[in-house]
Amino acid sequence: MPASTRSLLLEDGNPSVNDNGICNEERSHDSSITPILVLSTFIAVCGSFCYGFAVGYSSTAESGIRKDLGLSVSEYSVFGSIMTIGGMIGAIPSGKIADFIGRKRTMWLSEIFCIPGWLLIAFAKNAWWLDIGRLSIGVGVGLITYVVPVYIAEITPKNHRGGFTSGQQLMVSLGFALVYFIGNIISWRALSLIGLLPCILQLVGLFFIPESPRWLAKLDREKEFETTLQWLRGMNVDISQEANDIRDTIDISQHNSKAQFLNLFQSKYAYPIIVGVGLMLLQQFGGTSAMSYYSSSIYVKANFSTIIGTTTAGILQIPASIAGVLLLDISGRRRLLLVSSIGTCLSLVLVGLSFLLQELHYLKELTPTFTFIGLLGYGVTFAIGMSGIPWVIMSEIFPLDVKASAGSLVTLVNWSASWIMTYSFSFMMEWSSTGTFFFFAAICGVTAVFIWKLVPETKGRTLEEIHATITHFPSEVC
Repeated sequence: MPASTRSLLLEDGNPSVNDNGICNEERSHDSSITPILVLSTFIAVCGSFCYGFAVGYSSTAESGIRKDLGLSVSEYSVFGSIMTIGGMIGAIPSGKIADFIGRKRTMWLSEIFCIPGWLLIAFAKNAWWLDIGRLSIGVGVGLITYVVPVYIAEITPKNHRGGFTSGQQLMVSLGFALVYFIGNIISWRALSLIGLLPCILQLVGLFFIPESPRWLAKLDREKEFETTLQWLRGMNVDISQEANDIRDTIDISQHNSKAQFLNLFQSKYAYPIIVGVGLMLLQQFGGTSAMSYYSSSIYVKANFSTIIGTTTAGILQIPASIAGVLLLDISGRRRLLLVSSIGTCLSLVLVGLSFLLQELHYLKELTPTFTFIGLLGYGVTFAIGMSGIPWVIMSEIFPLDVKASAGSLVTLVNWSASWIMTYSFSFMMEWSSTGTFFFFAAICGVTAVFIWKLVPETKGRTLEEIHATITHFPSEVC
């Protein structure tokens, strides 16, 4: 329908006529949860499940792999940590790839790395096979950690975006918990084949879900854009206002600047970059990778059963992650992040105190109990907020003209910080177990202050509304 004709109709008091000349009087403006939205999210987060499974795999498979292939401690350490190197390699081009070939094809590309990686591990004859397979999985999940939250944020309506986007962390937790549950029951080769299942499911499922409507709009594929958005929102929902907002935002971003990495250093993007990079650095330096990769050794040092500790942690992570998903669009991002960072800080203080008692030989019989309670508290409070919400916020705050470059930068920062922590943790523990956990607790305390002062609340706002205000600092945003 010509714009001029539509304007005349609007002036004559017919606001319910859309661009196709169809009366919208009986069409709802409220976006509901549709089957295709649920299916699209589920297929996307299968990649997140693979990521969680891969993180926990190296811990549970250690004894079996070292026994069967005769690996030394240093050789297995390379296998355990090389995934973070792959993650950095995948993170660097992740944003550009997602912008160039689309969100769906990027997820498909990630499985080209993950599936051969799991197969190489399953049929490994020596350390080289293991390392190449683990590195390949790292590249795949490096792509996944960027594109999955971005895709989900771009397909969901504002009133459900937080819960759906945080579903990725729920699947990471489920993958992590599953590998701990069955890792002591089946062989490491069979365990790696189980890691293939979510990859294959995502690979097949991608043929049945739509591309991101915002990516289609950015490429001026108007017909596909409107059809996809209508499909995602429901056939009885009026999408005209949302579609116009998306078009307007894309037009403004494309006229303002070209998508180049150096644009990130413009003053108008300083605030979202500080928030995105800051949350990722604080998340990793707060000890999360150390807890994931070295939880067994921490329990051994505290003279506590590793089987009881890791299994209980895996069990509790699932309801904690579910609670985080359910609460995200009710309480908001900032509140959950604050609760999470304060909770992790107090939990790590307790772990640090337990090792202090051990070093002082004073009430050292309390060390195992305090360590167990502290690590469980850390796992639960971390899963509620700091685990997944930084990725949710990353997917929301960057305007389209810099989303690719900014997303790649933030993802690279996260993987780089993860590598630093996994590499240095053993040295930190040799220096001082007490000092290590008090250091992590201090970082979590700084995180709470950072969130309180700088992180904006994005609950209940469209991506376009967020992008219109995110160039201003907190006094103007909140």
